[in-house]
Amino acid sequence: MTPPLPNPTPLPADSTVTADSTVIADSTVIAESAVVDLVIVGGGPRAVSVIERLTARGTPERPLRVVVVDRFEVGAGATWRTDQSPQLLNNTYSAHTTIYPDDSTPMDGPVTPGPDLVVWARDVVAGTPRTTAPSSAGWSAGPRPDWVADEAELVQPWSYPTRRLQGVYFREQLEAVLARGGVELTAVVGTVVDIEPADGAKSARVVRLADGRAYTAPAVVLAQGMVQAQRSRETAERVAAAEDHGLVYVEPGMPAERDWDVVPAGEDVVVAGLGANFFDVVALLTAGRGGRFVAGDSPFDLTYLPSGREPRLLVGSRRGLPYRSKSWYGGLPPRYTPRLATREWFAAAAAVPDQDFTRDVWPQLARELVVAHLGVLARHHPATIPTAEDGELPAALLARVAAADVTELAGIVRDVVVDPTRHLDVTRLDRPDVRLPSPEQWRAWTERWLAAEHESITRPLASPRAEVNRAMAVLRGQVAGLVRAGAIHPASGVRDVNGWFGTLGLALASGPPPKRTAQLLALVRAGVVELLGEGLAVTVERGRFVARSQVIGREHRTRAFVETRMSKGHVDVTDDPLLRSLLDSGRARLHARSGPDGSVAAARTIDVTPEDFHLLDAAGRPDPRVVVIGIPAGDVQPGSAIGATPGVPSPLIAGADRAAAQVLALTREALPVA
Repeated sequence: MTPPLPNPTPLPADSTVTADSTVIADSTVIAESAVVDLVIVGGGPRAVSVIERLTARGTPERPLRVVVVDRFEVGAGATWRTDQSPQLLNNTYSAHTTIYPDDSTPMDGPVTPGPDLVVWARDVVAGTPRTTAPSSAGWSAGPRPDWVADEAELVQPWSYPTRRLQGVYFREQLEAVLARGGVELTAVVGTVVDIEPADGAKSARVVRLADGRAYTAPAVVLAQGMVQAQRSRETAERVAAAEDHGLVYVEPGMPAERDWDVVPAGEDVVVAGLGANFFDVVALLTAGRGGRFVAGDSPFDLTYLPSGREPRLLVGSRRGLPYRSKSWYGGLPPRYTPRLATREWFAAAAAVPDQDFTRDVWPQLARELVVAHLGVLARHHPATIPTAEDGELPAALLARVAAADVTELAGIVRDVVVDPTRHLDVTRLDRPDVRLPSPEQWRAWTERWLAAEHESITRPLASPRAEVNRAMAVLRGQVAGLVRAGAIHPASGVRDVNGWFGTLGLALASGPPPKRTAQLLALVRAGVVELLGEGLAVTVERGRFVARSQVIGREHRTRAFVETRMSKGHVDVTDDPLLRSLLDSGRARLHARSGPDGSVAAARTIDVTPEDFHLLDAAGRPDPRVVVIGIPAGDVQPGSAIGATPGVPSPLIAGADRAAAQVLALTREALPVA
């Protein structure tokens, strides 16, 4: 029989580990090698959820010895690390965060109650004692930082917390679930570089860290989040050019992991990338350097008072536009109800296998977005649609849109909407609807963009822009269901759904909090930020970065260049040493889908078995002792990249529950027979 697994040496909760394994502020050094029951790679909310599911399901007669390894902070992970700037905000509502399941999520394990982020914040403000883990659990969240109470007081269901506050929530929930008993946790700050079979033991895996430590366990769960990308050839060339010419270049990556002090104050700085990271970078370089936003008639009518330490940011991208803002409703937003791309329409579409998304599905979605736009105009701006009938779209107009090809939709809008500033082109939703403008035309267009974004923030129910954004939030969720049902041809799923449509959905429905965009509008008006336009290209010429876009005749030469491109969690280009090792050695492979015509479409996530999420090697053989959940295996687990929301089915929690069931089965095999 397999002997009982010995206890590892626990890492003190208030310590940090350096590359040589020395524990700072404590004389204890963690064991170089230990045998445990489970190793979880990645210490963010997925790891917390796995441990919650283990304690909910009930562990064997003795507590499970679990090691969680994270590069930054166990319980919070890289995204929610609690030492980051308060300028970095979540871009989802406070009410949309929990680690506890409810009846909405299909799973085998029991439903266990617990506070979501809003309830937890109210308990913090009320001074409710928190549930702390006993010393036998091996880990605690440590003392609560002084700033938590002030930030918790600002939390409303519809507010956007700081990322560091959400990290404290995750850490304290980890401590609370450990208090249930059944798990002894060792928290390790370090980088996992490899997983391999234990010598002579098919029933165990060795997890190796970059500093030489190793842990042996019968089960391993990979619970990484948004893995980052390797330095591309273009990025490497820019790094070299900056070194050669004495320039400042900040390459793509997590904003919390970059040194922003190198960006010069008072100078023009080119910024490429206008997605989620862009808003973080702008906040760090303006308010983060002492600039102040002063409210006018409303909290979103802002004036920027510079500190003198901020740069002047010249910003652009291939699209040329920042992600659209979320809106302020004074509460949670109403759910959009489609009129054309209805649930019934999606149900019928789901029954047709292997469709081409662009040809067969997108036209109906495009029509729905046009109906969303026109419907708001009819209700709130009836003078723009003379044929509107008591705030409703005429039946004939609705029928005309329903029968139109995508190429005809912009023409229909122009025909029926008499105000040119209210026109819509569904092929340009995330791009300026002005092509190759002169500088004067671009300035005029920028003014219209400022007005449209401000209306979307402050008057969302009367804003066609906000309505289109809410419609997209509903539609892209339904598209994910089509992919799961096999209704989209694999090649089209990779090329279209994961390609241009995924990018469009992010730009419209995953934008920043309204406060962030209101600040951006103030910065544009103050001249601290300038939009450069679509098609941004940056080169190095005569010792300077040179930026050009489709705005005719404009050229910008600067000493500093910042790239804010965000990693999409693509495993094929990741810099994660563990995933690289598994792929390069053939112990893992990229997921691929085969079409009915024999074509194979390679995805950008690793391959796992569809039911148990076991890692598959290059030959398609599963490793039953390595379970992968979350973003790196997202093509097999659609929706697992999204955090858990109360009352909404959560692939993240469902995956954690499935992983916990397998861990318990594997560890029971390793227990001696009584």
